[in-house]
Amino acid sequence: MHPELFRIPFTDMTVKSYGTMMVLGFLAVMYVIRILSRRMGENAEHITTAALYSLISGVLGARLFYVVHYWHQFSGENFFKIFALWEGGLELLGGVITAICVIAIYLRMQKLPVRRYLDILAIGLLLGLSFGRIGCFFNGCCFGKPTNLPIAITFPYNSIPHQSQVKPDHERNRPKPYIDLPAEFFGYLDGTGTWIPAPAPDKYSYHLKPFDLLSESQKLQVTHGEYKPLPVHPAQFYSSFSALMASLMLYLWRRWGLKFEKQKIQPPFYLRAGSTFAMMFILYGVTRFMLEFVRDDNPFEFNGLTVSQNIGIVLVALGLLQIVIFAKIKPDRLSAENLT
Repeated sequence: MHPELFRIPFTDMTVKSYGTMMVLGFLAVMYVIRILSRRMGENAEHITTAALYSLISGVLGARLFYVVHYWHQFSGENFFKIFALWEGGLELLGGVITAICVIAIYLRMQKLPVRRYLDILAIGLLLGLSFGRIGCFFNGCCFGKPTNLPIAITFPYNSIPHQSQVKPDHERNRPKPYIDLPAEFFGYLDGTGTWIPAPAPDKYSYHLKPFDLLSESQKLQVTHGEYKPLPVHPAQFYSSFSALMASLMLYLWRRWGLKFEKQKIQPPFYLRAGSTFAMMFILYGVTRFMLEFVRDDNPFEFNGLTVSQNIGIVLVALGLLQIVIFAKIKPDRLSAENLT
């Protein structure tokens, strides 16, 4: 777990792992979608511009969704904390939804074959998502439930997953913590920098004691003893791998549909222009719904499901609806010779 890669010299600012992976993912997406757009016979600059707009809007959307979802962290704080992106706090799903809306508007304004461009961008978006989830791993967010599987990973003391394990989580119907830490591990630093232990009855209202302030016996207890962090599902890697596989499936799905068009044959309704974009909603909705069962971070909300599971259901429905709508819309004008 490395939420910060390094500190910028002569400043208090750091380069975040999550942001770095987002940038790497964006570069990978740009490379792929430019190649696919050229093969379609279109100007790659259009797709590049759309991608740049999506990057800016995606970051803003990811931050907006995070602020709304975790408003309790910002309520009563300085208003400008909402814009402190360097402190972390982005919700990937919000970024994807916002980026898609901005891309669709741009393509429409430029009078480009919207559905065909969206098909290409769908492949790129899920590829970018696979990079973003690696950033989640470095950041320690989007963590999984405790497990004894051989592939389980263990996050360190006072990490985000460990903080979840040592406190009750009533929003996930967990009245007792996984690890019952004594009150001496909770407290706060006073104005002189002295650690003040928390009162036992109210210990969960306080912060965990920093690792460097622990006694040697306490350090041993939380690294190798009875209070050590529990191994968890590598949910971030599950998400990254599923997104990568979904991106590959979308690429193959698109090529399957183009084979009909190159032969000047009407493709089946589920393979027509726009269907790849619709399939992105379906694949992501299904995988996200299933992955929530091994994650341990999002609270249960409507219908006893997490917000991501409820959104996943909506995404699947939207994907199916789009396939039906796109099947009835007049095809984009594009020569069959340019379809590869």
